[in-house]
Formats: sequence, structure tokens, C-alpha cells
Amino acid sequence: MISSSSTRPLPNATATAIASGANVVEGARKARGYSIEDLSVTCGLTINEIAKIESGDDADPSKLRRIALALGETPLIGS
Repeated sequence: MISSSSTRPLPNATATAIASGANVVEGARKARGYSIEDLSVTCGLTINEIAKIESGDDADPSKLRRIALALGETPLIGS
């Protein structure tokens, strides 16, 4: 499990983009400098699964939890 010490706050530009309606997963991924491919390897989901989550077509809690952990975030789902 990723320690909380590796969690970094989102840059202001990313937080602003998310606040104005950008996808939270995509914003957090980009803020951490991850490509979809990087995130796929880190969390164990396929590129297609991540793309569906970022487009809003999938919101499976177990997938969101895996992404949150891979990005160093504390998952609020299923905690």
C-alpha cells in the first residue's frame, strides 16, 4: 500500500480544472505526471478500463479504489 507521505496536493491549475467540471481521475493522473499507460501498469487496470472511467462511462468502486491507491490518494470509496 502507498503511504500517505507520498500523497502530494494537486496543483492549483488541476484543482481549478476539476472544480470547473474536468474528470477527477484524469486531472489527478495528469497532475501526477502519469500517462494512461503508466496508470494502467501501476493499478493493474487496462487502458480501456481507465479511458472508460475518465470518460464517465464506468464508475466501478473497486476500480476507482485501485486508481486512487496507485495515484497516492486516500480512497473514499470502500474505505
